[in-house]
Amino acid sequence: MNHFRILPALALLVAIQPTSAQEGPIDPDRAANTIILDEAGVKNLNIETEMVEERDFETTVFAVGRIEELPESRAVLSSRIAGRIVDLKVFLGDTVKKGEVLAKVESRQPGSPPPVIDLISPIDGVVVESHARLGEPVEPNQVVLDISERSRMWAVAKIPENEANSIGPGTKARIHIPSLGDELILAEFAKYGVEADREAGTVDGIFILDNPEGRMQPGMRAEFSIVTDKRELVMAVPREAVQGDPTKRVIFVEDFDLPNAYVKVPVVLGEKNDRYYEVIEGLFPGDEVVTHGSYSLSFSSGGGGPSLKEALDAAHGHEHAEDGSELTEADKKAAAAGEDGHDHAEGAHGPAGVLDLIIRVWAAIATILLLVCFQSLLRKRNGERDSATQTKSATA
Repeated sequence: MNHFRILPALALLVAIQPTSAQEGPIDPDRAANTIILDEAGVKNLNIETEMVEERDFETTVFAVGRIEELPESRAVLSSRIAGRIVDLKVFLGDTVKKGEVLAKVESRQPGSPPPVIDLISPIDGVVVESHARLGEPVEPNQVVLDISERSRMWAVAKIPENEANSIGPGTKARIHIPSLGDELILAEFAKYGVEADREAGTVDGIFILDNPEGRMQPGMRAEFSIVTDKRELVMAVPREAVQGDPTKRVIFVEDFDLPNAYVKVPVVLGEKNDRYYEVIEGLFPGDEVVTHGSYSLSFSSGGGGPSLKEALDAAHGHEHAEDGSELTEADKKAAAAGEDGHDHAEGAHGPAGVLDLIIRVWAAIATILLLVCFQSLLRKRNGERDSATQTKSATA
């Protein structure tokens, strides 16, 4: 048997044997998209995170509108007699109580002194208009003060006509009034207005809001997220976590291994509402995504923190290569050779080198024995076939 025919196969097998147990290089996408901050950077960006989880996801209709008075909440103060105002106790913007004396009118009837009557507030509320001044003549048909009771207000949404069929009494909405800050007010749909806006293509949807502190005022802008449907167990993230342009959305995820490190992850998104984006691909439940500070991270390059190699060294307690992979024995020996000025042959020293040599020798011997047995079996079968052929020829 020609043993030289097995040498190429033997050489290939020896070449692919592992030299040592090692961890391969980290995902290059992770390395390229990881931003590592120092403690000051985290504080300056005010980084906040939220865990990804499956939640009830609401389909919403967005609308804008205004705060208005309830029609029945307006009252006026007037005099039953002709005369002049001799005492005016309240002015524009003052809060009044039902039964409180707001002004006094001196009658034109003769007398010494002339008769004086009290003008009493018919409701609790706020003086929103004043039509008289001290000493001014008044007539019975003249309005002295306008009073508005504002413990409840209307929030009137301009709902697109094509969405109106999905909204009815009892439909919930979250209402944001910018003048009052970031507070969201939960309210129920009460009724539609009496006339549609032909030019805007909208109908008025009326929600009734409690206003115990009187902070809402007529004319304030209101933004409505009206809930028209709900799905269960949808993986979603806060809207502020999503960055990038519409064709390439990304989310920053807190690194599972390194402190103060955030990985930019491309995602595929689905439906959105006023608070959340549905996530179809790219994230897993339990991921910690950056919410507050995500926009600032999208403009950060290095982050001001340690390099990926330095962060991994600190986290794992041993040295890594520049790409974040574990150093091989060859890498370590090459580094040692560079430090002490001597050239060390690979695998020539230490337990790892001896083990590597034993593995290579064992693989070579096993391969040779396997090929020898295979060729012996093949030659035996060829000999049996030749004998059978000769016997058949002799018989013939």
